[in-house]
Amino acid sequence: MMTQLDYNSVKSLPEVWPLTAQKFGNIVALDDPHGKSHVNLTYSQLYQQIQDFAAGLQALGVKCPSKVALFADNSPRWFIADQGSMMAGAANAVRSSQADKDELLYILEDSDSTTLIVENQKTLNQLRPNLEQLPIQLIILLSDENPNLEDSIKTLNFRQLMDRGSQGTLGIASQDEDTLATLIYTSGTTGKPKGVMLSHGNLLHQVRNLGTIIQPKPGDRVLSILPSWHSYERSAEYFLLSQGCTLIYTSIRTFKADLKRFKPQHMVAVPRLWESIYEGIQKQFREQSPTQQKLVQFFLSISERYILAQRIANHLSLDHLQASGGERLVASLQAGLLSPLHALGDKLVYNKIRQGVGGNLETIVSGGGSLAKHIDNFYEIVNLPILVGYGLTETSPVTNARTHNHNVRGASGQPIPQTEILIVDPETRQVLPQEQRGLVLIRGPQVMQGYYKKPEATAKAIDPDGWFDSGDLGWLTPANDLVITGRAKDTIVLSNGENIEPQPLEDACARSPYIDQIMVVGQDQKALGALVVPNLEALANWGNTQELNLNLPDVSAPHEAIKNSDLYSKPVQTLLQQELNREVKNRPGYRADDQIKSFELILEPFSIDNGLMTQTMKIKRPVVRERYGNIIDGMFE
Repeated sequence: MMTQLDYNSVKSLPEVWPLTAQKFGNIVALDDPHGKSHVNLTYSQLYQQIQDFAAGLQALGVKCPSKVALFADNSPRWFIADQGSMMAGAANAVRSSQADKDELLYILEDSDSTTLIVENQKTLNQLRPNLEQLPIQLIILLSDENPNLEDSIKTLNFRQLMDRGSQGTLGIASQDEDTLATLIYTSGTTGKPKGVMLSHGNLLHQVRNLGTIIQPKPGDRVLSILPSWHSYERSAEYFLLSQGCTLIYTSIRTFKADLKRFKPQHMVAVPRLWESIYEGIQKQFREQSPTQQKLVQFFLSISERYILAQRIANHLSLDHLQASGGERLVASLQAGLLSPLHALGDKLVYNKIRQGVGGNLETIVSGGGSLAKHIDNFYEIVNLPILVGYGLTETSPVTNARTHNHNVRGASGQPIPQTEILIVDPETRQVLPQEQRGLVLIRGPQVMQGYYKKPEATAKAIDPDGWFDSGDLGWLTPANDLVITGRAKDTIVLSNGENIEPQPLEDACARSPYIDQIMVVGQDQKALGALVVPNLEALANWGNTQELNLNLPDVSAPHEAIKNSDLYSKPVQTLLQQELNREVKNRPGYRADDQIKSFELILEPFSIDNGLMTQTMKIKRPVVRERYGNIIDGMFE
């Protein structure tokens, strides 16, 4: 078995790749089965292509401390351009080629980029009319399209740049851990995006320490689905490739088939992906015979009791942190009694579920948002252990994560090495004791250098002692697990002065099979309301069981048509209100003010494509409020 590489001596991220080429040379590093042609690059080939790309850029004048804008999406060429630009000595400013044109132009200008690396001619055409007003001196197309030779700005395609680099000599860029590596512009929910300055040291901290969460072996397969330019996916890729894994590019459209085709050992994604797999499994359950459904539900209920008893016995239950030795002994005995039935459920039901997702998954990492409790429970029941992590773009991003040996459901795990977490009062900044909720502050080598050209915003985010204000609310367990309870700025304040965190309520309500998505509202109101995206298929099935011939609208129907459909009939409205009431009341720590008193239905899901979600699939609350303002206001009239 190969020994793990030690990256403590490297001073910049590009120094990782010659070491991987030497250690893992013939192992496939990047596999893109869905591109125009199937691309398969070994570690040796990848390192050579990164060098050629870097040498090509240097030959065309790119050097330290140049800024390069990289507007492209997941592919081996993205990674080659990313690391090639860094190896040339530049810092890159990254964003999706699918982003809004005005946002890309803003990043181009704000980042002071002099080189533009762009996905293809189509993306370039959108930006080209505005480039004359910017200091862009060089354009590189990541496609093989022939550039316009008459263009006043020097333009090369990917092959032309690689040819130039292969004939040139690569100069060693003068970089160390404090050198700026990249600018990642926070998508944010309001205002202009800010350029988060991450150094080579910030990124290398992740490469050196994510092994405390995942322990991959050379040649392990990893499906890559999140945007490569996003800090979460990006640091995960850097780490996984530093360990000799094979990164396979997939997409929302292909990933379920790719799970079975490539049988990955590891996968990193956001909660919405794990929810979609869960929903697919639930759909399959509903399509079985009534007898089979009863059998599945029987095993699931037994196993839910089993995993809870196991958690209590092993001191891994958030709701039983103060459990006595006697209570833990009783839980251990209960787990022992339930174990045979759980094992039978595993043989008859859960094993089939694991085979349906490839049968090889060792580590599932979820981050970028909170994971609903019922999703967490389900994956534990079927023995697909999810390790939830926590962090922000500003922290490169991982600060905390659950591990296989310490997997406290509902928490975001203990700090990874060299990372400190502090909980303070949001108003006074006084340090709070364990188990008391407050503002989460973070300090460690992964905390950003600051916001680019925004010293005031940087000073507001990072105090003189180096503590970064996460903007999140949370608390620490006695074992130092971080529990996130919501965003400080997402807090809804009711007219009675009660503060409500919407995220936990939304996670609870999304347990209902009849509710696909939900956003809780109610700022300055007497009670909470919600925008609900219903599951039309589940409602239709329910209607059939009730012998109701429901007239349900099409997803594209205007709101007036929805109001006039059977979605607003008394039986459906009563069902949905009962679902909201039950799920909210079943939450630990339920309070009367948590009740959702009114709701309105919308059929268009919140998504990245329609601008209602960030790239990490968090609801853009201000954008949703603006789009559905009249409907929300009508809820409280």
